[in-house]
Amino acid sequence: MTQNRSLLVFVVCLSLFAAGCGAGPSGRPDVAVEQNSPGQPADTESEDPAPEPPALQVPVTDLSWQDCTSDTLGRYGYAPRTPGLILECADFEAPVDASGEMFGSFSVGALRARLDRTPADAPPMVLTSGADRASIETLADMAAGQGATLLATNPVVAVDRRGIGRSTAVDCTKFDARAALADLGQFAGAGGDTVDRAVTAGRDATIECTDLLQPQELAFATSYAADDLERLRLTWGVDSVGLIGTGNGASTALAFAAQYPDRLSRLVLDSPTGLGADEMTVAEQKTQGREAAFTAFAGRCVALDCSLGPDPRAAVAELVQRARSGALRPLSTHALLDGIAYALASSAGDPTQRALALSTTLSAARSGDTAALTQLADRAADAYGTDGQFVARCTDGQQWPSPQAVRDATGSWSELYPVFGTDAALAALACASWPTAPAAPLPSELPIPVLLLSGAADPVVGNGGFAAVSGMIATTGTQAASMTWQGAGHPTVGGSACAQSAVAGYVADAALPPDGSVCPA
Repeated sequence: MTQNRSLLVFVVCLSLFAAGCGAGPSGRPDVAVEQNSPGQPADTESEDPAPEPPALQVPVTDLSWQDCTSDTLGRYGYAPRTPGLILECADFEAPVDASGEMFGSFSVGALRARLDRTPADAPPMVLTSGADRASIETLADMAAGQGATLLATNPVVAVDRRGIGRSTAVDCTKFDARAALADLGQFAGAGGDTVDRAVTAGRDATIECTDLLQPQELAFATSYAADDLERLRLTWGVDSVGLIGTGNGASTALAFAAQYPDRLSRLVLDSPTGLGADEMTVAEQKTQGREAAFTAFAGRCVALDCSLGPDPRAAVAELVQRARSGALRPLSTHALLDGIAYALASSAGDPTQRALALSTTLSAARSGDTAALTQLADRAADAYGTDGQFVARCTDGQQWPSPQAVRDATGSWSELYPVFGTDAALAALACASWPTAPAAPLPSELPIPVLLLSGAADPVVGNGGFAAVSGMIATTGTQAASMTWQGAGHPTVGGSACAQSAVAGYVADAALPPDGSVCPA
């Protein structure tokens, strides 16, 4: 490395620091069995049995945990359903580049969730939600909802991806570029159509971020996130770790399995994104999940005689059209729809109360009071729209679409996906100018059984990529089992106590539930 290159890396690392940042097993679930996944019967005896998976271990040297229950729940607006919930925050240092080719280090944020009755000697599982949202928020949401089943047996430690959540922040876009990206150029004063303005918003943000971060703009890729999990293992002083990867975090967990195959003791892939798919395919899968989750919400809303009336879909479509025309300014269509999707994804609190609260928020906005909707959109922006997530998503993505491909898609998607389709097509352009990064590594073999979970109506990633991931797992020859939740939300382990029971049993002894099991909504 040249002296100038070393100095530039050092300066970038300093700028990252300057940005700073805030704040006994359950029984098997009683589920239906649908069918076995191809090539992976969970009940077939092997002529040459695989070695026993390593046991989870209690950290030898733990992090310096500090209670942050009230602060964390307050930050996300959650009220826990489970008495005795304890949330603790900590940080650890990780190198920018584990290979040593780039210098510097940064702080990685972590959150531990447990109950006051969780055994003190229970080993932790590690959770990552990748770039979808901060891992600590995913865990806090889960802990405030259906988390008791798993947390009663084992603590769960969420590790934020670099630049996201409690990890050292990435602050690389200026105000105008950040605002344009947040609303996809809807309120930009420049000429051109919506597609042109979305392209400009993504290009401007890309230029600002790559100028600041180079030459390490690609050091936020999935493989580096896997290195951060390895740094946690080394810090803990344990031989192996158990991982729960949700959504995009499943790719991080798979990268860890590829890079450190002998350091893995459990692997849960919950609602994984597809493998190697082009961005328009990924965007469509996500949109399908959002539409399915909204359909589930609308059905519940009608059953509860909610404030949106007998046709919630039409009521929300009218609200979206008002946002598109600028009548809800400064709320853009993108901010509105991300806010709705954020509410649909949550498992915190009571499902009936969540549905009624969203209905009330949307009804008030239709009547001219947008205060609650603005607050919801702001929370969604904090969850989905940080600079760190922009950089991570752009680095992870493959085969970005052309403006013409998006123009072609907007027509058909507006018919197929009437609530979210047009916005989703435009959002696929956000990273179209980002430099191409290598695809995330995948394991060729796995020494442990794998548990795969998916949801029928997932508003964060959809379930279109699940088949590709389960097929890839089958090629490794390991034993695996798939479980489907018929409910709506993300992740499955957050919304389904049935799935949590399966995870708790798997964590205890690596035993899988029947392949093809189905958990009710």
